[in-house]
Order: sequence, then structure tokens, then C-alpha cells
Amino acid sequence: MLAVYFDQPGGPENLYVKEVPKPHPGRGEVLIKVSTSALNRIDLFQRSGKYPFPKGANDILGLEAAGLVAGFGSGCKEYVTVPEGHLMPIPNGMTFVQAVAIPEVWLTAFQLLHFVGKVQSGQTVLIHAGASGVGTATIQLTRLAKAISIVTAGTQEKLQLAAKLGAAAGFNYKEEDFRERVLEFTNGSGVDVILDCIGGSYWEKNLNCLSTDGQWIVYGLLGGGEVHGDLLARLRSKTGSLLTSLLRSREKEAKKLVKAFTEKVLPYFSQDRSPHVQPIIDSVYPLHRIVEAHRTMEENKNLGKIIIEMPPSS
Repeated sequence: MLAVYFDQPGGPENLYVKEVPKPHPGRGEVLIKVSTSALNRIDLFQRSGKYPFPKGANDILGLEAAGLVAGFGSGCKEYVTVPEGHLMPIPNGMTFVQAVAIPEVWLTAFQLLHFVGKVQSGQTVLIHAGASGVGTATIQLTRLAKAISIVTAGTQEKLQLAAKLGAAAGFNYKEEDFRERVLEFTNGSGVDVILDCIGGSYWEKNLNCLSTDGQWIVYGLLGGGEVHGDLLARLRSKTGSLLTSLLRSREKEAKKLVKAFTEKVLPYFSQDRSPHVQPIIDSVYPLHRIVEAHRTMEENKNLGKIIIEMPPSS
């Protein structure tokens, strides 16, 4: 089969496609003939050597895939083995390109909102990187939960997308102080939940935005992991909670997470459901243009998911 590899950590130019042996499913695993995959920020970190592959995982880049259960046929270009409990059925009428935009970002968003944050109807949620894959999913899940979402993003186009998906307010962090605007929007009370993929560089502004008894959930460190200042005393003064989450470190809960998402959210992807939710796709690249796809994400040009399409079977 074909797979994306790199021999030395570095830039996108180090990526290449090569043939490797097709995997064989072990006990409790299913072999999937892959039609589409998708990029995630962690792929960039692993390629650059900033995030090691988890123990027991293979060294093929990629976290998610859509395709057919492969107990038959030949000439397939790429395969992946998956624990049975990690699989979700593709909603009726949805293509592989659309379906592969769901697993990583929607499961992450669902986990953050409901397993970690336990968001309630009427609460206010601040979502950083509102036009990212996780951001666009979280906006829609917040709407399903009858909560209120506020987002930050770096362009007007991204803020417009967030508003179209249901964000009640959005602020351009490059042009305005989102801390002041969030407090203005909430009449000085702050937000109940912050979903933060930035980390260290936002710590002070996040604390200012947090309400009394609020929850600040850190699931990414794009702005670094170091904090210089009196974080704990200020967090304690608000009786706030600082929580962290990492989807890959919760493998034991993965089956429970997938089951809950499949039952509670997946039906809303059907066109005839109201309210309706949808994966947001920025672009589709064939496998041989994987370098270009990585560059697009690295330069933060994408609105939603970047999809990788496998070559047709011979």
C-alpha cells in the first residue's frame, strides 16, 4: 500500500509517499480500505519532531480515515487497521471526503464540551481559533447544547464563517483586544467555559475573560507552554478550574467517547435533521500533493479541514 513518510524531522519538503506492507488486523481490529484521510495540527508537530508518536503506534502520519471495511477485493492503495470500537458508520448521503472531516475534530470538540467541560444550556463558551476544524465543530456543538459561543480568529473571513455556523460574537485577535470585547459582550461577567488551543501566550487574557467558577480547558499549546506571572493566585481568586485534555492520551475512554458521539451527534449530520450540523472542508488534495497540503495548514490559510484523497484503485 502507499503511505506518507519522512526520514528526518523538518519542513513539509521532507515528506514523501512510498510503498509499505499492508497491515494485518489483530484481535478486535478491522481493516479499512482508505478512500480519504485528513490533516490535523498534530501531523505538523510530528513531522517537525515536536511530538513523538505514541507508544505502540506505527510511524505513518495520519490520525483519521474514511473508507470501506476491506475483507474483499484487491488493488487497494492504502489500508489502516482500527479497533472495532473506534469506528463510526458514515451518515446516509455523505461522501468519503465529507465523512473524513468528522472523526478527529468533532470527537475532540465533543469531548471538550461534554466529557471535560460538561457545558450546560445557557452557558457562554469562548472558542479560540474559531475557524479551525475543532473550532467550527465546537461552534455547532455549542449550538446543539443550547449554549452561547464566542470565537476569536485572525481574519474577517474566518469570523464570518464562525457567525454563519452559529457564533453569537467573534473578535479578530490581530486587530482588537478580545479580552475587552468578551467582557463587554458578557456585561462584565466573563465566560463560563474557555476552550484554549493557544496556551501560554493567552494565559492572562483568558483569566480576565473567565467568570467566577469558570472552566479554562487547555487542549493545545500553539502559543507555547510557559507562563510567567501569578496564574495560580489569580485563578484561585475566581475559584476557577484549569483543566487539560489530550485526545490521544485517553485511549481507554475512546470507545465510550465514540459510542456517545455516534448516538447523540452523528444523526444530526443527516440532511433531513433539524438542527443540522456539517463538517467544514477547506480543500481536497490528492496524496501526491501532501507537501502542499502541509504548507497550507502551516501557513494558517485553511478555513476548516484539509482533506487528503487516495489515488483510485488500479
